Amino acid sequence: MSLGPLLSAPPPIPWHAFAAFAALAIGGAQLALPKGTMRHRVLGYAWVALMLVIAISSFWIQQIRLVGPFSPIHLLSILVLVTAPLAAWYAHMHKVAAHRSVMIKLYLFALIGAGIFTLLPGRIMHGVVFGQ
Repeated sequence: MSLGPLLSAPPPIPWHAFAAFAALAIGGAQLALPKGTMRHRVLGYAWVALMLVIAISSFWIQQIRLVGPFSPIHLLSILVLVTAPLAAWYAHMHKVAAHRSVMIKLYLFALIGAGIFTLLPGRIMHGVVFGQ
């Protein structure tokens, strides 16, 4: 494992990846720790902010071009831009079940699911995890 391929990648790829690493860690902690505490709220807002950074930065990552400069993963970015703030609003409105559902789905599909695809051969994260 080497961060070399990631650190030598052009911006915003490193920012995008490091935000995703942080979101993965914070999201995992959020799922494991008690809910409704001040720590949960603070980490939750940080997680939403990181998810927005990940989604926004993805629009400048265009190695896979299927529709103009974009790929189907950019549809997921649009979904995150809508659903992450919506999930925070659900929490604010005490719609706990809706908040929980959206947050778990974002973590599993937008973060872990999309992250798995970055491990395919030829991708930067494949080089980071498995070597060149």
